[in-house]
Amino acid sequence: MSTPDNAPDVFDLVDEHDAVIGRERRAIIHREGLRHRAVHILLRNAAGAVFLQRRAPTKDMNPDCWDSSCSGHVDSGETYDIAAVRELGEELGIAVALADLTPMEKIEAGPGTANEFVQVYRGAHEGPFTLCPKEISDGRFFTPAEIDAQIAAAPREFSPAFRYIWGRVGGAFGR
Repeated sequence: MSTPDNAPDVFDLVDEHDAVIGRERRAIIHREGLRHRAVHILLRNAAGAVFLQRRAPTKDMNPDCWDSSCSGHVDSGETYDIAAVRELGEELGIAVALADLTPMEKIEAGPGTANEFVQVYRGAHEGPFTLCPKEISDGRFFTPAEIDAQIAAAPREFSPAFRYIWGRVGGAFGR
C-alpha cells in the first residue's frame, strides 16, 4: 500500500508485543522514536555473496551508508510479507514471490533497530537490479568476509540497523 509521492507515509504504531495500537506519519514516528515495523531482505547469489545497497545521499536517515539488499517500512495495514515483496519491487526493480523468501529472524524493537520491529528475510537472486535512485545510489555483491572486514574497518560506512542485523544473522551466510 504505497502512498503517492506527495502524500506522507503512514505506518502502524505498535506496542511492545508488536500489536497495532494506532497509526502515525513517518516524520512523527522517527522524531519521537515510536515503535513501528520494518523489513530487511538479504539477497545472496549462487557464489554466496550478499548484495548490499548504498543508501542515496538524500535519505534523511543514514545517507550514503551501506545497508541490507533491500529494506523498508511496513505501511499501515500491510503485513511484513507483503512489505518485503513490495520493497523488492520498489527498490531493486525485481518481482520475487513470497515463496522465494525465507523468514530468518524477527528482531525486537529497540535501540539497535531505531525502535523498529524488523522481520529479516533471506532470498537468492543473481541480478541485474534496477536501483531506485530516490532510495539507492549504488549496489554490489560482497562476500560475507568482505562485509565483516569492512564493518570492522569502517563501521560508519554501514547503517547502524544493518550492523545490528548482520551481527544477528550474518552467521547464516557462512561468515
